[in-house]
Amino acid sequence: MRGIGKAVALTVAAVVVLAVAAAGGVYLLATTGGEAQLPEQASIGPSPKLPEPTTSLIPTVAIAPAKGWAEGAKPTPASGLAVTAFAQGLDHPRWLLVLPNGDVLVAESNAPKRPEEGKGVKGMVYQAAQGWAGAGVESANRITLLRDADGDGVAETRSALLQGLNSPFGMALVGQDLYVANTDAVLRFPYKDGDTEIVGPGVKVADLPAGPLNHHWTKNIIASPDGKRLYATVGSNSNAGENGLDKEERRAAILEIDIASGRSRIFASGLRNPNGLGWEPETGALWTAVNERDELGSDLVPDYMTAVKEGGFYGWPYSYYGQHVDSRVSPQKPELVARAIVPDYALGNHTASLGLAFAEGSLLPDRFRHGVFIGQHGSWNRNPPSGYKVIFVPFSGGRPSGPPVDVLTGFISADGDAQGRPVGVAIDRRGALLVADDVGNTVWRVAPQQQTAARP
Repeated sequence: MRGIGKAVALTVAAVVVLAVAAAGGVYLLATTGGEAQLPEQASIGPSPKLPEPTTSLIPTVAIAPAKGWAEGAKPTPASGLAVTAFAQGLDHPRWLLVLPNGDVLVAESNAPKRPEEGKGVKGMVYQAAQGWAGAGVESANRITLLRDADGDGVAETRSALLQGLNSPFGMALVGQDLYVANTDAVLRFPYKDGDTEIVGPGVKVADLPAGPLNHHWTKNIIASPDGKRLYATVGSNSNAGENGLDKEERRAAILEIDIASGRSRIFASGLRNPNGLGWEPETGALWTAVNERDELGSDLVPDYMTAVKEGGFYGWPYSYYGQHVDSRVSPQKPELVARAIVPDYALGNHTASLGLAFAEGSLLPDRFRHGVFIGQHGSWNRNPPSGYKVIFVPFSGGRPSGPPVDVLTGFISADGDAQGRPVGVAIDRRGALLVADDVGNTVWRVAPQQQTAARP
């Protein structure tokens, strides 16, 4: 079981039976699977290798158990960079928004109650994997404001800007309106520069698909450059349609919401679980980071980032990477497969690429000034594990122009434990990179080695 260390690993070497204690009794989980045959880099770039799929009754599970950072420990930055803790002691920080005045909003959040999730043996395996990964904690349902008033790269004050939310994730500021994507709706709150607390329930702008299953619960938003529309990510209600395609209405998609009226439409579809969103600065195109399907083997299917075409269909659930048909889905729709768009850039098999932030400003070294940062939360369905790091993909002419560069690594310890897991990424007002770490309960700040506390 190469590359796993102490990671929880259920593989083809043997049938492993786990006794999972629960209030109602003891459940037995068994699984088979196999190790990756291709190197991780084979599934990265504009033309990833796509071998024949392999399937098994129960999926491979190979996950780094969530342990958190020992005192004084931190991730490893790329050469020429330094990492410091911008804020510690948070409660499952997932997503970030940097406000114009430099304040940083962090969504402290986790999954809502989902009574229909986790049924059946596969569902139990998935739920157990989520617990090992550190995703089983109660949601704080809070947006916290972090303020670094003295410019030393550490937030010396924090306040609960919004509380009592429903698994919040994405945030966007338009003028004096702060928009928050709960798991089931987009809400609008009044905001004034410098506010540290917002009271009141907010105004619902638009509903988002949710319900008792709500398999992919995270909903991200970004405002259009003119501030008239919001774009919201909505993940699928299944891995590959196994819960019934009737459960996938307005899911696996990016929705466009008219702010004035609250009306929404599907902007692009066939995107299994889109999360990160960003406007590419040179072309103005909308890009997203997408988690692709599981349970086709350790060497399939690569997560990816892509420019989002209005009206575009990207394959899910019927096919992946263009016309590669997923035979598990029934009924098939060959007319949709025929027009499935090939994504622009693969980010590795099962890496759980979530965060996406285009480079801004001139603080970081030249090699990190034109391109995009990606937060990779880390795999559960690949042996050995993949992801668990932050990477940078260089761009030229508005397109990816080379292989990725590791920016922040060391999230998995030598013993195979997850000390942290990166999620959202953002660029602060000074041009440093911020990374939300939901296992380490920290927001990390990455800046040049000699300029970690650069002041405005």
